[in-house]
Amino acid sequence: MSINTNWYVITGAPSSGKTKTIEYLAFLGYAAIPEASRILIDIERSKGKTTKEIRLDEAEFQRKVFQMKIETETRMSTEQLVFFDGGIPSSVAYYQLHDLDPAPVIEESRKRKYRTIFILDRLPFEKDYARVEDEGTVNKLDRLLYEAYSDLGYEVVRVPPQPIEERVKFILSKINQ
Repeated sequence: MSINTNWYVITGAPSSGKTKTIEYLAFLGYAAIPEASRILIDIERSKGKTTKEIRLDEAEFQRKVFQMKIETETRMSTEQLVFFDGGIPSSVAYYQLHDLDPAPVIEESRKRKYRTIFILDRLPFEKDYARVEDEGTVNKLDRLLYEAYSDLGYEVVRVPPQPIEERVKFILSKINQ
Protein backbone atom coordinates (compact mmCIF):
# COMPACT_ATOMS: atom_id res chain seq x y z
CA MET A 1 0.00 0.00 0.00
CA SER A 2 1.37 3.39 -0.93
CA ILE A 3 1.14 6.59 1.08
CA ASN A 4 -0.58 9.49 -0.65
CA THR A 5 1.47 12.68 -0.67
CA ASN A 6 0.98 16.32 -1.53
CA TRP A 7 4.07 16.13 -3.75
CA TYR A 8 4.38 17.10 -7.40
CA VAL A 9 7.09 15.97 -9.77
CA ILE A 10 8.62 18.12 -12.48
CA THR A 11 10.55 15.83 -14.79
CA GLY A 12 11.71 15.58 -18.36
CA ALA A 13 14.73 14.81 -20.46
CA PRO A 14 17.97 16.75 -19.94
CA SER A 15 17.72 20.32 -21.22
CA SER A 16 13.94 20.50 -20.88
CA GLY A 17 13.99 23.36 -18.36
CA LYS A 18 13.43 21.41 -15.13
CA THR A 19 16.05 23.22 -13.09
CA LYS A 20 14.88 26.70 -14.10
CA THR A 21 11.24 25.72 -13.50
CA ILE A 22 12.05 24.40 -10.02
CA GLU A 23 14.12 27.50 -9.26
CA TYR A 24 11.22 29.75 -10.29
CA LEU A 25 8.76 27.79 -8.14
CA ALA A 26 11.17 28.23 -5.19
CA PHE A 27 11.40 31.95 -5.97
CA LEU A 28 7.61 32.11 -5.75
CA GLY A 29 7.80 30.60 -2.26
CA TYR A 30 7.03 26.95 -2.94
CA ALA A 31 9.03 24.13 -1.41
CA ALA A 32 11.12 22.88 -4.32
CA ILE A 33 13.69 20.10 -4.16
CA PRO A 34 16.49 20.28 -6.75
CA GLU A 35 17.58 17.34 -8.88
CA ALA A 36 19.54 14.76 -6.88
CA SER A 37 21.98 14.01 -9.70
CA ARG A 38 22.94 17.67 -10.05
CA ILE A 39 23.43 17.96 -6.27
CA LEU A 40 25.63 14.86 -6.28
CA ILE A 41 27.68 16.24 -9.18
CA ASP A 42 28.05 19.61 -7.45
CA ILE A 43 29.19 17.94 -4.20
CA GLU A 44 31.78 15.82 -5.99
CA ARG A 45 33.00 18.73 -8.16
CA SER A 46 33.55 20.75 -4.97
CA LYS A 47 36.03 18.00 -4.01
CA GLY A 48 37.97 18.61 -7.21
CA LYS A 49 36.52 15.83 -9.38
CA THR A 50 35.45 16.35 -12.97
CA THR A 51 32.00 15.35 -14.21
CA LYS A 52 33.69 12.66 -16.30
CA GLU A 53 35.38 11.23 -13.19
CA ILE A 54 32.12 11.39 -11.21
CA ARG A 55 30.21 9.51 -13.90
CA LEU A 56 32.96 7.08 -14.86
CA ASP A 57 31.05 4.27 -13.12
CA GLU A 58 27.53 5.15 -14.29
CA ALA A 59 25.92 2.27 -12.38
CA GLU A 60 27.39 3.49 -9.09
CA PHE A 61 26.43 7.07 -9.92
CA GLN A 62 22.80 6.06 -10.56
CA ARG A 63 22.67 4.05 -7.32
CA LYS A 64 23.92 7.08 -5.36
CA VAL A 65 21.32 9.32 -6.99
CA PHE A 66 18.59 6.80 -6.15
CA GLN A 67 19.75 6.65 -2.50
CA MET A 68 19.76 10.45 -2.28
CA LYS A 69 16.17 10.54 -3.53
CA ILE A 70 15.08 7.98 -0.93
CA GLU A 71 16.82 9.92 1.86
CA THR A 72 15.22 13.19 0.75
CA GLU A 73 11.70 11.78 0.48
CA THR A 74 12.03 10.00 3.82
CA ARG A 75 12.71 13.35 5.52
CA MET A 76 9.79 15.17 3.86
CA SER A 77 6.31 15.55 5.29
CA THR A 78 3.86 13.83 2.98
CA GLU A 79 1.33 16.58 3.73
CA GLN A 80 3.53 19.50 2.66
CA LEU A 81 3.09 20.78 -0.88
CA VAL A 82 6.47 20.08 -2.47
CA PHE A 83 7.78 20.16 -6.02
CA PHE A 84 10.53 17.66 -6.82
CA ASP A 85 12.92 18.02 -9.75
CA GLY A 86 12.49 14.36 -10.68
CA GLY A 87 10.87 11.78 -8.40
CA ILE A 88 12.10 8.32 -7.52
CA PRO A 89 10.43 6.81 -10.63
CA SER A 90 12.69 8.98 -12.79
CA SER A 91 15.49 6.66 -11.70
CA VAL A 92 13.64 3.79 -13.41
CA ALA A 93 14.32 5.49 -16.75
CA TYR A 94 18.00 6.04 -15.96
CA TYR A 95 18.41 2.48 -14.70
CA GLN A 96 16.88 1.19 -17.93
CA LEU A 97 19.06 3.50 -20.02
CA HIS A 98 22.18 2.06 -18.39
CA ASP A 99 21.01 -1.58 -18.44
CA LEU A 100 20.57 -1.78 -14.66
CA ASP A 101 17.81 -3.78 -13.01
CA PRO A 102 15.07 -1.25 -12.17
CA ALA A 103 13.24 -3.63 -9.79
CA PRO A 104 14.50 -1.96 -6.55
CA VAL A 105 13.56 1.47 -7.90
CA ILE A 106 10.10 0.27 -8.94
CA GLU A 107 9.59 -1.28 -5.49
CA GLU A 108 10.60 1.96 -3.76
CA SER A 109 8.44 3.98 -6.19
CA ARG A 110 5.34 2.15 -4.98
CA LYS A 111 5.79 3.25 -1.36
CA ARG A 112 4.58 6.82 -1.93
CA LYS A 113 2.12 8.31 -4.42
CA TYR A 114 2.77 11.72 -5.95
CA ARG A 115 -0.19 14.01 -6.68
CA THR A 116 0.74 14.86 -10.25
CA ILE A 117 3.60 14.21 -12.65
CA PHE A 118 4.55 17.02 -15.01
CA ILE A 119 6.87 16.13 -17.88
CA LEU A 120 8.39 19.17 -19.51
CA ASP A 121 8.50 18.94 -23.28
CA ARG A 122 11.94 19.30 -24.75
CA LEU A 123 13.67 22.59 -25.42
CA PRO A 124 16.67 22.95 -27.74
CA PHE A 125 19.43 20.78 -26.29
CA GLU A 126 22.22 22.62 -24.49
CA LYS A 127 25.28 21.02 -22.95
CA ASP A 128 26.38 22.16 -19.50
CA TYR A 129 28.84 20.98 -16.87
CA ALA A 130 26.51 18.28 -15.50
CA ARG A 131 25.15 16.79 -18.74
CA VAL A 132 26.85 13.90 -20.47
CA GLU A 133 23.96 12.87 -22.74
CA ASP A 134 23.81 13.37 -26.49
CA GLU A 135 20.73 14.16 -28.60
CA GLY A 136 19.85 10.47 -29.17
CA THR A 137 20.10 9.66 -25.48
CA VAL A 138 17.95 12.68 -24.61
CA ASN A 139 15.22 11.49 -27.00
CA LYS A 140 15.34 8.01 -25.48
CA LEU A 141 15.17 9.42 -21.94
CA ASP A 142 12.11 11.49 -22.82
CA ARG A 143 10.31 8.29 -23.83
CA LEU A 144 11.64 6.24 -20.88
CA LEU A 145 10.59 8.87 -18.34
CA TYR A 146 7.06 8.97 -19.72
CA GLU A 147 6.87 5.15 -19.68
CA ALA A 148 8.30 4.88 -16.15
CA TYR A 149 5.58 7.06 -14.64
CA SER A 150 2.79 5.72 -16.87
CA ASP A 151 3.71 2.12 -16.04
CA LEU A 152 3.39 2.99 -12.35
CA GLY A 153 -0.17 4.18 -12.95
CA TYR A 154 0.38 7.91 -13.12
CA GLU A 155 -1.47 10.15 -15.51
CA VAL A 156 1.31 12.30 -16.90
CA VAL A 157 0.72 15.96 -17.73
CA ARG A 158 2.85 17.23 -20.59
CA VAL A 159 4.03 20.83 -20.20
CA PRO A 160 4.57 22.55 -23.55
CA PRO A 161 7.73 24.51 -24.32
CA GLN A 162 7.02 28.08 -23.20
CA PRO A 163 8.82 30.78 -21.21
CA ILE A 164 9.41 29.71 -17.60
CA GLU A 165 6.70 31.99 -16.19
CA GLU A 166 4.13 30.47 -18.56
CA ARG A 167 5.20 26.92 -17.74
CA VAL A 168 4.85 27.65 -14.03
CA LYS A 169 1.43 29.26 -14.53
CA PHE A 170 0.37 26.14 -16.46
CA ILE A 171 1.62 23.84 -13.67
CA LEU A 172 0.03 25.89 -10.89
CA SER A 173 -3.29 26.01 -12.79
CA LYS A 174 -3.30 22.20 -12.90
CA ILE A 175 -2.62 21.77 -9.18
CA ASN A 176 -5.29 24.31 -8.23
CA GLN A 177 -8.07 22.51 -10.14
